[in-house]
Amino acid sequence: MRLFWIAILAAMMLAGPAMARGPEHQDYKRIEKIFSGSKTAIGETIHYPKGEPVDIESLIVTLKPGEETGWHKHGVPAFGYILSGEVTVDYGEKGKRTYKAGEGFVDAMNWLHNGMNEGAVPVRILVVFMGAKGSQDVIHKPRAP
Repeated sequence: MRLFWIAILAAMMLAGPAMARGPEHQDYKRIEKIFSGSKTAIGETIHYPKGEPVDIESLIVTLKPGEETGWHKHGVPAFGYILSGEVTVDYGEKGKRTYKAGEGFVDAMNWLHNGMNEGAVPVRILVVFMGAKGSQDVIHKPRAP
């Protein structure tokens, strides 16, 4: 009989937090995986700059409808998470990819690309540059003379 009550108590302890919150919170997700991997959006192996102290920078990039980032590449791994809207990234001969709200990706590093907001609402992107002191997060395509 004692084993029975121990089992009941254990079951109540495991279910307790969900029961205490009520049914409106039962679908709550504590962890949602956004990205896991070792390749960029176009299949490059992610690597870090060598020999320098780590320098991580995060920012939110907003593109209005019709705006573009301009052709650029990254000198460090860059993780992007679409907060709202959607962005289409043109990777030239590697094709185009569209990322929507709730999607995460590691952008191409050593490949020129251009992000475009082709939608009707602003796109907001959380960008995290995982770099090193002295490295360039964004390297813009040189303009023709």
